[in-house]
Amino acid sequence: MKLWVVLLIAGALHGQAPAPVDPSTLNGKVLLGYQGWFDCPPAGRWRSWSRGAPTAETLTIDMYPDLSEFAAGDLCAIPEFTIGARPAYLYSAQSSAVVMAHFRWMQEHGLDGVLLQRFVTNIAGWRAGGDVVLKNVMAAAAKYGRVVAIEYDVSGADEAKFFAQMQEDWRYLVEDLKITAQPAYLRHNGKPVLSVWGMGLAEARHPPVEAEEGARVVRWFRESAPQNLRVTYMGGVPSRWRTGTNDARAGWESVWAMMDVIQPWTVGRYRDEASADRWKTEFVVKDLAAAAASQQLYMPVIFPGFSWHNLKRESVMNQIPRLGGKFLWRQAYNARAAGAGMLKIAMFDEVNEGTAVFKIAPTRAQAPDQGAWLTLDADGLNLPADWYLKLAGAITRTFHGAAENSPALPSLR
Repeated sequence: MKLWVVLLIAGALHGQAPAPVDPSTLNGKVLLGYQGWFDCPPAGRWRSWSRGAPTAETLTIDMYPDLSEFAAGDLCAIPEFTIGARPAYLYSAQSSAVVMAHFRWMQEHGLDGVLLQRFVTNIAGWRAGGDVVLKNVMAAAAKYGRVVAIEYDVSGADEAKFFAQMQEDWRYLVEDLKITAQPAYLRHNGKPVLSVWGMGLAEARHPPVEAEEGARVVRWFRESAPQNLRVTYMGGVPSRWRTGTNDARAGWESVWAMMDVIQPWTVGRYRDEASADRWKTEFVVKDLAAAAASQQLYMPVIFPGFSWHNLKRESVMNQIPRLGGKFLWRQAYNARAAGAGMLKIAMFDEVNEGTAVFKIAPTRAQAPDQGAWLTLDADGLNLPADWYLKLAGAITRTFHGAAENSPALPSLR
């Protein structure tokens, strides 16, 4: 057993803070996607919470974050929203206190860290605002001993500009903000980890169309960039990357083969334990074999459930039920049993699509009276706000080799 695992267990037994996560390797890591895209007045607008000012009709989130630990001064009151007789609040990731709390929760539950989403379409806006969210995340990760890597998301980006935008921004992050020199930044094989999500998805809003351009992106980040900008390249790829069907562009085989790490997007590709089992057999096992044959790392993506009723009103609430954690656990168990040595959980804070694992309102009575909400009791279970943080911690322990990988949902109470 590795020394850092021994120290982690020893610290937990003696009530000490967990040891810092080893930032030198991807091996054994369970990372969570961190959107960090939420904002609210007076510093900004109701970004990602609603379309304009929040009303029952304009909300774009299905899950209400549990904010009981925060002071009112660290939050934004939602006009005309109440929880019983009390005002209802939301938060901004521009608040260092909020982001610090998120990373404290990660430390308390033994989570490794995050892939911080950086949307190419919003690079200019973040930089104009001083990249406050990024700085909050790096400071919180350093304080609580978690790791961070950047994940560019190309969704909606301009085909003619997105590559140059990423090149210039990565140079800025490395040379001006010096994020890869910070102890919290994740590395592998001596190079910083960088993920680019969305290339090769068979949708017009995910550039580039041509495999040749995709190869140019991967090649630059891995080997053509100046030495200080080269990375261990992780590709957030389509779920059918290996077959070039359904959600994957055909003819991209040579692009996938260039990547150091394959991270296929599986959210919504299956919906219950039985279909998750079939996905393991038909995709995870075969994907792992293909990646191993190409000497690549493979990071499966799992998700707790799915719901985007408020974002897309034609869809039903609780579209993919969480089953009290059984759905998430089954995916993690399958990935580990198939031989995966690392994992991504989508997502830490994604309340828009109902995939968040941070603290969520446990009951409908603990969410705002106004609007439609999906709370943790939706499947008839009485769960605490931090249930999915506990479950993510249990999953992480199995990937660290500190707990047995069992098909049965562990006791978390």
